Amino acid sequence: MEAAALLFIVIFFGLLIWSLVWVHNDAEKRGKPGCLVAFLVFLISWPLSLLLWLLFRPEHTEDY
Repeated sequence: MEAAALLFIVIFFGLLIWSLVWVHNDAEKRGKPGCLVAFLVFLISWPLSLLLWLLFRPEHTEDY
């Protein structure tokens, strides 16, 4: 049971960190302050705010 709980915690925090890094990079590409957006996504109910960012993020400001 302890191994399953540890695995769940590691996966949860890995997903959290990955999504915050992705949000930061995505916000920077779209001309928004990445640190602020990532902080707000973390602060305001992480899974819900990540969904809100995906729905309402601005258009790209840079060309690839």
